[in-house]
Amino acid sequence: MQEIQRPIRRREAPAADLPADLHPLLRRIYAARAVRGPEELDTTLERLLPPSGLGGMDAATALLADALEAGRRILVIGDFDADGATSCALVVEALRAMGAAAVDFLVPDRFAFGYGLTPAIVEVAAQRSPDLLVTVDNGISSLEGVAAARARGMQVLVTDHHLPGPVLPEADAIVNPNQPGDPFPSKHLAGVGVAFYLMVALRGRLREAGWFDARGLADPNLAQLLDLVALGTVADVVPLDRNNRILVQQGLARIRAGHCRPGIQALIEVAGRNPARLVASDLGFALGPRLNAAGRLDDMSIGIDCLLAADVGRARELAARLDALNRERREIEADMKADALRAIDALQLDAAQLPHGLCLYDPGWHQGVIGILASRIKERFHRPVVAFADAGDGELKGSARSVPGLHIRDVLDAVAATHPGLLSKFGGHAMAAGMTLESGRLEDFRAAF
Repeated sequence: MQEIQRPIRRREAPAADLPADLHPLLRRIYAARAVRGPEELDTTLERLLPPSGLGGMDAATALLADALEAGRRILVIGDFDADGATSCALVVEALRAMGAAAVDFLVPDRFAFGYGLTPAIVEVAAQRSPDLLVTVDNGISSLEGVAAARARGMQVLVTDHHLPGPVLPEADAIVNPNQPGDPFPSKHLAGVGVAFYLMVALRGRLREAGWFDARGLADPNLAQLLDLVALGTVADVVPLDRNNRILVQQGLARIRAGHCRPGIQALIEVAGRNPARLVASDLGFALGPRLNAAGRLDDMSIGIDCLLAADVGRARELAARLDALNRERREIEADMKADALRAIDALQLDAAQLPHGLCLYDPGWHQGVIGILASRIKERFHRPVVAFADAGDGELKGSARSVPGLHIRDVLDAVAATHPGLLSKFGGHAMAAGMTLESGRLEDFRAAF
């Protein structure tokens, strides 16, 4: 068993907030996790924040309801990490259960197209003649991509959780708890959490309109999607505030009870875990990396197909492929980590002399693994890290990981503001971000960072 230790800021909750007979250790744990009272330990679904609190929900559900009514072709634009994969699978499955006539998905190849709804991805999407594009876990920074899609006559619904830039895309509807002025109390929903809330709200709208009864459709049980929500939420390392804690706990409860989809069951099997005793760390350190491996080294469609598989045999086949990719990823990561540590050792600086932020680059590094490399080096040296890899066409792709208390997206905002043109593009959130810059400007970025 691996023992993981980390310092915590001890915050004792006021005695009146928690039961007087609570064990001191539990009191400290709850206080460290910002649990302020016994009501926050109630993880029943009834305690979830209502979807009506999310801004843009009326416009988004109206857009989807109209698309279902008219039998329009819907294309879900996913992302190449575990949050994006679970979000994509959730929306595709939910829309099909609600009677959508034609729903498919498209995930950008990270090496050919990069992140998000780019104009190039719109060209690929156009080959499928969709009427409506729905982004999941991306899109809030895709100003050009959204404009390109609408210029082609497509409607666009953006669902995302990443922080927006100063200008929002001109989509037909946007659902993102972090967009300016959004009243939703929890700002820590993962992309899959946003997608789940949207599907719950859509079901409510369709139910009120008599959609299911008129078509002889069963009222979808969206609790069946909570295994996806739990996996994507934990894998994306978003803070487990009260709302996210409910989503994860409910998803874990379904998995432990044997009520999960074949794809997640197959991932549990290849990871060698006991589903009846599965915990959140298993989602983050066993299932999540296997799902992520597809997007890092190959095609995230493999992961999404695994999550959508209805046949156990097919799910096991795809999970085995994901497991093999994850083993390959580990080997690549080990080599890259050794390179990075040698580069840091070559500086001949002790811990106190190291820069407050580390920028690392090697021309041989794999673009799909720099994010996890940045995480490993951050954990080793306890400071923000940006790892870069060649992206071709004279560009470098960078992946940043931060430490608690330093908002890495805000840092990149400051760099972009003080050094206009240095970053070709960037995006992310508090603990993780990505960026692109010209190959010849690495030292400029290192100095600015």
